[in-house]
Amino acid sequence: MSGARLIEVEAHRAAVLAAVRPVDDVELAVRDADGLTLREPVRAAVDIPVFDNSAMDGFAVRFADVAGAAPETPVTLRVVADLPAGTDLDPPLGAGEAARIMTGSPMPADADAVVPFEDTAGGLADSLGDVIVQRAPARRGAHVRLHGDDASAGDEVLPAGAVLGPLQRAAAAAAGVDRVVVARRPRVAVVSTGSELVPPGEPLRRGQIPESNSELLTGLARDAGAEVVLRLTVHDDGDGPVRAVAEARALGADAIVFSGGVSAGAYEVVKTTLADAMAFTKVAMQPGKPQGFGALDDGTLLFGLPGNPVSSAVSFEVFVRPALLSMQGRAELARPVLRLPAARGWRTPPGRRQYLPVTIDRSDPAAWRAVPATGGGSHLAGGLGGAEAYAVVPAETERVDAGDLVDVMLIS
Repeated sequence: MSGARLIEVEAHRAAVLAAVRPVDDVELAVRDADGLTLREPVRAAVDIPVFDNSAMDGFAVRFADVAGAAPETPVTLRVVADLPAGTDLDPPLGAGEAARIMTGSPMPADADAVVPFEDTAGGLADSLGDVIVQRAPARRGAHVRLHGDDASAGDEVLPAGAVLGPLQRAAAAAAGVDRVVVARRPRVAVVSTGSELVPPGEPLRRGQIPESNSELLTGLARDAGAEVVLRLTVHDDGDGPVRAVAEARALGADAIVFSGGVSAGAYEVVKTTLADAMAFTKVAMQPGKPQGFGALDDGTLLFGLPGNPVSSAVSFEVFVRPALLSMQGRAELARPVLRLPAARGWRTPPGRRQYLPVTIDRSDPAAWRAVPATGGGSHLAGGLGGAEAYAVVPAETERVDAGDLVDVMLIS
């Protein structure tokens, strides 16, 4: 598909997502599933907490014995047991008796409150024998973590679609779960096009530039939970993209991401060699107007992104990242969005949604501001390195002035 007509961002993204096929499920140990996406919910194998336990270091007591304790009317109890964490003891407590107890230790069945060391006359230093309670617990059950208060066996602890970061893996482990069903990482091939590209650090002839898009797109793919199985640079002549597709498919790639070669120039190698497999269109956005997309018979997705670094980064964010997350069954495909005032004004393109790289001025914690990072040029890769968000400005907005509220999509 070609021509001057611009299609809306949502229409192009919908076409991309409609072509997505889910990747396979795998079962892994929780410790090996960092950053992966749950395909099945995690349900507690045990109650959390497993038993009533102390939330403080102190003394397990019968509340009735100490309800009247105060500095002017202290209560003396006899310590009859010592309960470290991990003990299986359940000592009986009679009237006027207490057990020294450490945080996490099981509560004696006869106790119904805990007096912390700091509420006694002697504290830890004088915690065996007799203890003088100077402050009563606030209520029966004070400083006690109740059995099953957080979750009961069988409860859903984590939903399908959740990403297993450190907090989520800890929650699964606390629920007694050691294995989870997750989506495998999507396999991505990254292909930069351009006869002017040379590896960073190599001498440059006139007309050559360091190749950076493969570094950019590889990092973005990994950030989206993917595994990059191939990185290539191909020239603007020959059948490099065709050979790249064959090599990527041999490696089991789920998506192949090209940068460059999709616009209206004379040497658009992706457009000329993959016209049978991809549709090329213009999207009502800046940067990123020229886009290519297709899906092979085996489900492999082909993305053709513009070659300018900011254009490539924005296009990945808007179209490729949601596809990779959808492959994994992520519950949330969109980035978080804040609404912040612009620190200064900038121009907007007529009739196109703008994605402007910005930093966030946090100098006033109560009044964050969006600050342009690149000056608006799609080729300004240096400024892109400071960006932590994109200001997303509607197509109908003629310009942004200092103080105007803008939607800011967080990317870091």
